[in-house]
Amino acid sequence: MALFDYEIQAQSGAARAGRYETAHGAFTTPVFMPVGTHATVKGITSRGLRDLNAQVVLANTYHLYMRPGCDVVEEAGGVQAFMNYDGPMLTDSGGFQLFSLDHMMKTDADGVSFHARDYDGSKHRWTPEDNMRIQERLGADIVMQLDQCVGYPAERAAVEASTKLSWEWAERCLAAHKREDQALFGIVQGGMHLDLRLESVRRLLAIEQASVDAGGRRFDGFGIGGYSVGEEHDVMFQTLGDVCAALPADRPRYLMGVGNPTTLVRAVGVGVDMLDCVLPTRTGRMGTAFSSTGRMNMRNAKYTRDFGPLDPTCTCETCTHYTRAYIRHLVKQGEMLGGILLSMHNLHFLIDLMRRAREAVLADAYDEFLAEWMASPAADDY
Repeated sequence: MALFDYEIQAQSGAARAGRYETAHGAFTTPVFMPVGTHATVKGITSRGLRDLNAQVVLANTYHLYMRPGCDVVEEAGGVQAFMNYDGPMLTDSGGFQLFSLDHMMKTDADGVSFHARDYDGSKHRWTPEDNMRIQERLGADIVMQLDQCVGYPAERAAVEASTKLSWEWAERCLAAHKREDQALFGIVQGGMHLDLRLESVRRLLAIEQASVDAGGRRFDGFGIGGYSVGEEHDVMFQTLGDVCAALPADRPRYLMGVGNPTTLVRAVGVGVDMLDCVLPTRTGRMGTAFSSTGRMNMRNAKYTRDFGPLDPTCTCETCTHYTRAYIRHLVKQGEMLGGILLSMHNLHFLIDLMRRAREAVLADAYDEFLAEWMASPAADDY
């Protein structure tokens, strides 16, 4: 396979199983990608990520730009070498983090100006071209265009404006991105409005066709952004399947920032290939676990003398070697090991869930897999 080829190996309804080639190796889909915002998945070593069978790890452009700086990461040999992770990596553009800065950020047609209030308060400005240069220096295998995201609910006029700006910036990112060993994904925006979502897809495809006609490159995949920004997930699913169907079948579709198990299973069922979220590690640090019996709050007193495994059906290190009583003790005491063990379990749970989803696609039995999941207590996870 050539670099950034996406081989569809099987399909079951809209669900797909595939293989994507990157400069640091191939990964199979559907895939859940752990988030290592600051070039670390919190509490998990690089070897631990391999033991969990993580195939792709994320890092964040905004945070690495602020600290330690893209010059440091570049001098180290790129983000993989910097964090000692020899596998495919993806960097988000940082657009969502800038959106989160709220009144400390101002967007115009040319770019975005912001004060880094979560660091030293310093003032910065990014254009789409700047963002591409930063991500090229960070060196991940997959990079995302700079886009603009609005929260939910939002006035339609605001969604229209952000969607238009995002596809205009996509055109500039595609023209500016030059690193041939790095995939560039465009991002679909449009809020909860199907017509705006489909217009975003249409514009992205027109932009890449113009680029190809002029001897340039195409998008190597597509992110689906602007979901999980305050809406109920059922609202997202009113449009997500139509968006997936409108995107090219020969490239991966990446639903950004969604991470509870049931939503992953449902998203794969409508054609999503890649997913990421901080949820498994964030909720792990808060003392919460995914499980075959549903979401578990390990602070609950009922686990005080429960000497059974966290999830009897799970084969991760946490479930194999530690009891519910011990994990509750760690969580109640605020011991860092409690959050680490729960993060390891939650990541394993989602990664293994996507392995099982892939097997169901390969067996052309995804509808049955989805129905079985939805009828199980594990679906009570959010």
